[in-house]
Amino acid sequence: MKQRVITALVALAVLLTVLFYAPREVALGAIALVMLAGAWEWSGFFDGASSAVRAVYVALIGALLAAVTLLDVDASLVFQVALGWWLVALGWTFFFPTPIPAVVRWLSGALVLVPLYVALIVLYQAAPELLLFALLIVWVADSGAFFAGKFLGRVKLAPDISPGKTWEGVIGGLLAVVLLTLLRTTWADTDLAVFIPFCLAVASLSIVGDLTVSMFKRTAGLKDSGNLFPGHGGVLDRIDSIAAAAPLFALGVGWVGLS
Repeated sequence: MKQRVITALVALAVLLTVLFYAPREVALGAIALVMLAGAWEWSGFFDGASSAVRAVYVALIGALLAAVTLLDVDASLVFQVALGWWLVALGWTFFFPTPIPAVVRWLSGALVLVPLYVALIVLYQAAPELLLFALLIVWVADSGAFFAGKFLGRVKLAPDISPGKTWEGVIGGLLAVVLLTLLRTTWADTDLAVFIPFCLAVASLSIVGDLTVSMFKRTAGLKDSGNLFPGHGGVLDRIDSIAAAAPLFALGVGWVGLS
């Protein structure tokens, strides 16, 4: 736990520095690098993939990131595709364990990473505070789920995918998000009748992201996607929930009056 806390604090300090103090180009470059690191780890889900094959996959994801940037692709369309993918992934979790063909593994990585990249860029360019709040929803949901599950957890959520997750943890995480939305009213006008359901939807989808990446890790026989963050695993282990939550948040900020 001590190692996890230290790593989390260091990562948070770096994140805040990049978001609020680094030049815009540095922040955008950092987001792209995180996506490429995630692509490298995702390629570890491919059966017997050599370093060359993994490098090719990273290059392909990099090309897609460049394409959506240079071609000025409609971000809302990307987010709608992402939302469709995550709804499919939700249904998929009910049937796991199932075989995952190689082509599906390659395609799924793009469906996870490219919309996440677009969402992070859109939110950062709108306002770094907006991106930070999106991350806070995921972090608060995850922390609430951890502690509620640890002390109250009894009923398993998806034992074949992630044996440690419980329904009590899910409820605890969602209640923590409600408290976060109430806290926001102390510094910003908020229509809670709209904002609370929206944030709960974002938090709920973050759970789907976590479970989906866990399916790929289990299929590949991996506990963690990497070891970049001591006590926390790899990049994908840190962004799996955000990958599902951020596109929905970016798509809906205008609906709830945040943009």
